[in-house]
Amino acid sequence: MLVLALKTLRTRKGSLIGTFVALFLGSAVLSVCGILLESGLRMSQPPERYAAADVVVAGRQEAHSPRSAGKNKAAMAQPLVERVPVAADAARRLAAVAGVGSVVTDIGVPARVIGPGGIVLPGATGAPSTGHNWSSTRMGPYTLSGRAPAGDHQVVLDEKLAQRAQVTVGDTVSLMTRSRPQRFSVTGVVALHGVPSPRQSVVFFSDDLTKRLAAREGVVDAVGVLAAPGSNAKQLAGTVAAALGDRHLAVYRGQDRGQAEFLDVAATGSTLVLVASAVAGNVFLVTAFVVTSTLSLAMAHRRRETALLRAVGATPGQIRRMVTAEALTVAFVGGLLGWPVGAAVVHAMRDRLAAHGFVPPDFQPVIGPLPAAGAVVMTVLTASTAVLVAARRANRIRPVEALGEAALERPDLGKGRLITGCVLAAGAVAVFVTGLTHGGDFTTLVGLANSLVLVMVITAAVLGPPMSRMSLLVLAPLLRTSKVTGYLAAANHRAHLRRLAAAVTPLILAVSFAATVIFAQTTAVQAAREQMRDGMVAGHVLTAAEGVAPDVADEVRRLREVKSATGVVRTTIVATPARAGGELVSLSAQGVEPTALSTTMDLKPRAGRLDRLNRNTIALSAVASSELGRGLGDRVRLQLGDGTSLSPTVVAVYERGMGFADVTFDHDLLLAHTTSHLDASVLVRADADAHGTAAALAHVAGRYPGTAVQDPGAAGEQMRQQEANAWVNYLLAALTLVYAGVTVANTQMMNTAARRREFALLRLSGTTATQVMRMMRWESLAVVLAGVGIGTLASVPALVLVSLAVTNSPWPTVPPMVYLVIAGGTAALTVTAALLPTRAVLRTPPMEAIGSRD
Repeated sequence: MLVLALKTLRTRKGSLIGTFVALFLGSAVLSVCGILLESGLRMSQPPERYAAADVVVAGRQEAHSPRSAGKNKAAMAQPLVERVPVAADAARRLAAVAGVGSVVTDIGVPARVIGPGGIVLPGATGAPSTGHNWSSTRMGPYTLSGRAPAGDHQVVLDEKLAQRAQVTVGDTVSLMTRSRPQRFSVTGVVALHGVPSPRQSVVFFSDDLTKRLAAREGVVDAVGVLAAPGSNAKQLAGTVAAALGDRHLAVYRGQDRGQAEFLDVAATGSTLVLVASAVAGNVFLVTAFVVTSTLSLAMAHRRRETALLRAVGATPGQIRRMVTAEALTVAFVGGLLGWPVGAAVVHAMRDRLAAHGFVPPDFQPVIGPLPAAGAVVMTVLTASTAVLVAARRANRIRPVEALGEAALERPDLGKGRLITGCVLAAGAVAVFVTGLTHGGDFTTLVGLANSLVLVMVITAAVLGPPMSRMSLLVLAPLLRTSKVTGYLAAANHRAHLRRLAAAVTPLILAVSFAATVIFAQTTAVQAAREQMRDGMVAGHVLTAAEGVAPDVADEVRRLREVKSATGVVRTTIVATPARAGGELVSLSAQGVEPTALSTTMDLKPRAGRLDRLNRNTIALSAVASSELGRGLGDRVRLQLGDGTSLSPTVVAVYERGMGFADVTFDHDLLLAHTTSHLDASVLVRADADAHGTAAALAHVAGRYPGTAVQDPGAAGEQMRQQEANAWVNYLLAALTLVYAGVTVANTQMMNTAARRREFALLRLSGTTATQVMRMMRWESLAVVLAGVGIGTLASVPALVLVSLAVTNSPWPTVPPMVYLVIAGGTAALTVTAALLPTRAVLRTPPMEAIGSRD
């Protein structure tokens, strides 16, 4: 059978190419997901400032549910985006541990360097520079030119930062921490031995000044342990972990010390894993669907060959082994060749991922053997399963029946397939009705919408022939407008409903899936924009790229032109849902001054009172309330960005969470639990009779380099997050649309290439080549109208549920031009893929084509 399979592959190049393309692209797409997933799991960065410490103790940058005891904790963890502090007494305890030579603490504070022209200098890789206590240099292989800082007005810069600031030892430099810029004397310049280009720019203050700037009693950022002579780092790490006995602390050694030093590496690694996992699940379903459809079509074109083999004595097992060998050969080659393409796509996506904050700017994907092996294995398994499903009927029927069915396509569905399709259709209706009856329950509606689109697409695939017959009834008047070629097109489709269904199904998949994913995001983004526009009461906004010093809000409040002002802190927190077994949920959070809340933003309270907001209470958005199962008067178990646990009471539920934040806190409470201790912006409401407010605000902003007065209508942090999330879904839609679009073209070309005898017979009976081309145009038009129409209808129920969830309206936001691109692009591809092979086939003389092999 293997020899026969290889001979078949050589003689059936058209079917081979079509199957290969589907498997090749499937492998490429799966490779993209696999590489991103492995990169997220293995994301690491060699230590720089901590490279001289044998062991580093830092806060564990992930939150775990209290319900995760005895379960898979990794699956229930959520990243903590702020630095989790370490109790300062941990250093004192570790100093007495056997094998410890000395203990060093590290404290970090914001420290932005003002360069020539009063411009805030960006740090390495674009991240803000940070300040640290001088004694922490013992944790890194630093070399000092000059002397250590002493007192409150001396500083040491790293070599690269000093070069950008154009200063050297003995010069003065302007630095801004959490207040106005101050002048410091540069007493030294340090360089990291063996690290020519550090990924983080740092300055060093005296230990006493750093502690005052940090304004945090009893905590530090990390503790470095230098081993005593003769101590083993691995054993020392175990001893240190045992001495601490704190599950909230992590002990790092070797390469892992970089995780303690660079928070962005650990946080983005977790985010990348979540993104890759979400995309991979949907992509795998689409891949399995497309590969099964393509192989089923290839098997349908071989009905005569299979029937003849059965008639001359081949057993079902032999045929099954033959087609499996063919599929595995093509799948293995396609899987291997698809992986390099996937790697190239990941490299091309890297800058876009960094621009949206999913990975650091210096992210390098991990190109290892596991994604390649996984892509090949998944491709091979998908192909072998699909081909066995496609060949199952040829293996069930008797040889004489097989020859009869090969001569004429069976128009009806099997009883099992018909029952399955009806059950799926009933299930889709039930899901949609359930969604309509759940009103504004966001969690339920989104969950039902995600399930509904998959059920609708699978239903369309299972009931392809009956749906094609119904679409022909609708399209019949249009086709009858052409009495010859249109009539032939309609007759061909009626006689070959399975072929029509094979052409329409991938078109339905492409249109419905892309429309659902893209228009769900356009609906959410538009809702967020409208909420921000309607809810922004402030007349002016002060912002800075690296954060606004809290003193800015204090100075603005003292202006006589200003009625009220509030700094806005933004971060991400982790919440525990009320429902049993619910996993932790990451939510966006904002901190505002309670007294200025109502005069700077209108969150549109649905229940409760926002003026009751204080350090012991919170307000939830309607979406967060639904997701957590908590409402007015309930207590919510939260972990702030730095891991601090709280159980505040809900005093209000508001509707404009998508435009602002999921959870609203008291400003000072949330600010104290951020790493930078900086505001994201300052919202200002001017006095009704005031004049010159903008000029007064600009004067204040001028005293804080990098701070600017902006139009309140400009996109905020919440909108940028919405757009970043939308980009991920657009990426998923693009991958699916490209893959399904190529499959549409692939299917059309396979169908057309298999009809050379039919075209030859038409020409020998008097039909001209021009009439055949016109017939194919009508056929293609019917395929496009049926596929785009059914695909559009299949996306509507899911989009209605999504729109109800985010806007309480059944009308989603559908930009006409985007829909035209989706429908028009797939339609153009479908028509082109049918007409070009037809033109090529018609070049062969009909007498020669009539005797050609199938």
